[in-house]
Amino acid sequence: MKTNISLLLAASRVISDNLESDAAITSLLKLLFEVNGLAKARVLLPNENNMLEIKFSFGHSEKEIQRGKYLLGEGVTGKVMESGNIALIPNIHEEPSFLNKINETMSLTSDAIAYIAVPILKDNIAQGVLAVYRSKPDSNTLQDDLSVLQVIATMIQLVLEIDRLLKVKTVSLKTENKELRHALLNKSINHDIIGNSPELKKAIKTALQAANSDATVMLYGESGTGKEKFARMIHFSSSQKDQPFVTVNCAAIPKNLLESELFGHVKGAFTGATSNKIGKFEAANNGTLFLDEIGDMDFELQAKLLRTLQEKTIQKVGNVNELPINVRVVTATHKNIKDAVNRGEFRLDLYYRLNVLPIELPPLRERKGDIKLLSLFFLNRANQRYQKNISFSAEIINHLSEQKWPGNIRQLENVIERIVILSDGDNVMQHQVEHFLDEDNNEVSMHSTSLHMQKSFNYSRPYSKVSFNDRNQIIESLQASRGNKTQAALNLGMTPRQLQYRIKKLEIEA
Repeated sequence: MKTNISLLLAASRVISDNLESDAAITSLLKLLFEVNGLAKARVLLPNENNMLEIKFSFGHSEKEIQRGKYLLGEGVTGKVMESGNIALIPNIHEEPSFLNKINETMSLTSDAIAYIAVPILKDNIAQGVLAVYRSKPDSNTLQDDLSVLQVIATMIQLVLEIDRLLKVKTVSLKTENKELRHALLNKSINHDIIGNSPELKKAIKTALQAANSDATVMLYGESGTGKEKFARMIHFSSSQKDQPFVTVNCAAIPKNLLESELFGHVKGAFTGATSNKIGKFEAANNGTLFLDEIGDMDFELQAKLLRTLQEKTIQKVGNVNELPINVRVVTATHKNIKDAVNRGEFRLDLYYRLNVLPIELPPLRERKGDIKLLSLFFLNRANQRYQKNISFSAEIINHLSEQKWPGNIRQLENVIERIVILSDGDNVMQHQVEHFLDEDNNEVSMHSTSLHMQKSFNYSRPYSKVSFNDRNQIIESLQASRGNKTQAALNLGMTPRQLQYRIKKLEIEA
């Protein structure tokens, strides 16, 4: 295992230090031999005739490279390319379908020789094949080899993809190419989290340390900072990575339904409970449950959650029996939970139970060095998605880096995607970007005003009472939503039925 970790760390450095794909991939194949003893490593890619041929190799003669050609579906290698499945042959002497085009001398020895071939996948479709030999293998060694080769194949795919993107003319500076390649590599290793800023690295380090424990983790961060991605990284870096990962947004589910959503219910527990239901805790058994926006959970339900965490049991709605449960809980919030505790809105005992390992996720405005990497990544992805060839100048990158980004990474991604979709030519001018940013920031500002109206309306009086003072707010909300009562009700923090009742009571024309 230590050997595998050393190899993967060395492989990461190889990719970061080599701008050229030929040098990077050849060095990776060399590492497979020098560190893990995997011989005749090679990467086969389809040529213009759709025939597999050796494009990168280590330890092969020119004759061997010339012989290493396969039709789609031909031999073991061709079948890996055709099916996208791995091939692990413990002994090539005992496998009739193995063609042994590459190294004829291996057929002269009586020793067992294993052959491992893994597909190089993009969107679950084979783009090529990574293949090696292993002399005198055993079952444990082969499984370790297979795991390493699958990671190396992913790295090779990233290198090939970056090489393809560079040919599509995104950004020409070599330093930016290297940064983007490094960002994509980190994205693969850190579960889609991109960035090199000290603030982000600190959060990632803490999250990976937390993954090795069973303690509850609370992620603090503004909307759009990647809280769910961090939760996934914690889960998939833990010993429970092969178990379920289940998410619940506590703010998106009405409080009268959240208890059933979390703990499940039995048939007849309440009106509409026509059958038994498994809750999220039960669905996440032996794995991880991610409770997003935990700060919005109802105070009474917090007590039941606390009991579940303490006793490691759940009680379904409408049932007196308790069911044992083994779930690692990760929570997240954009709120200041300490303030909520002081206001009596969040239980102190639950706060201490959930806040064992707090992790602060920095907003994008505190990660200015990462905005460049993220912008290039989102631009490349949008170019692929919409089959465009748009590039950003250094001035545009700098302009994006100076923005406040109240919506954080999510807002940056949306803005860049909008730029790519609506731009006509390949080159985007700075004034166009400024126009898109102004539009987006106006939308964010309107949304914030809407939330402020909602909060002020909610706290001014309970829903059960109707006050004439509400009349102006309702009229303004109806005007802002252009007469859309459902949207107006949402802005005011009430149901359409409650809004209609007030319109009637206050004699508002709508």
